[in-house]
Amino acid sequence: MKKIQRLVAEEEKLRIPIAQGLPWTTNEPRCLIKPHVKKNTIPIDLKLRSDIRAMERARFAHRVAEKLSLIKRYKMERERQQKMEEEEEIKRLRKELIPKAQPMPYFDRPFVPRRSVKQLTVPREPRFCILQHKTIRYCRMSCNDMSRLEAEAFYKNRVL
Repeated sequence: MKKIQRLVAEEEKLRIPIAQGLPWTTNEPRCLIKPHVKKNTIPIDLKLRSDIRAMERARFAHRVAEKLSLIKRYKMERERQQKMEEEEEIKRLRKELIPKAQPMPYFDRPFVPRRSVKQLTVPREPRFCILQHKTIRYCRMSCNDMSRLEAEAFYKNRVL
């Protein structure tokens, strides 16, 4: 029992002074310990992934827009140069194509057509017969032979 009383007494001594009441001997409170004053917290600048991606996307869009405008400028410049080259070509052709007098044909020698030295072409009949594989060879020979025979007969009977 004495142990318990002694432990309770020690615990009362170790208590926080604020929790203890005023002493019986004085009417004025003792000088209490002030708690430690914390500094104002400084907010941390949050960097959200969505904000970072939005900035990267804006930079990318800006680069794409610059590239497209550069391509557009090059294209317009190329078209302008091509147009100037075409105009210069037209001017040059107009200077070259000044109408000039054509030489007069010779009418003192009359034109006499000469007979051609080439042989006449032999007309052939079109092959409309499409038969089985074995008979195509015979059909082709018969069509060619018939057309050749007709052509020879025609030229023999022709009067020159």
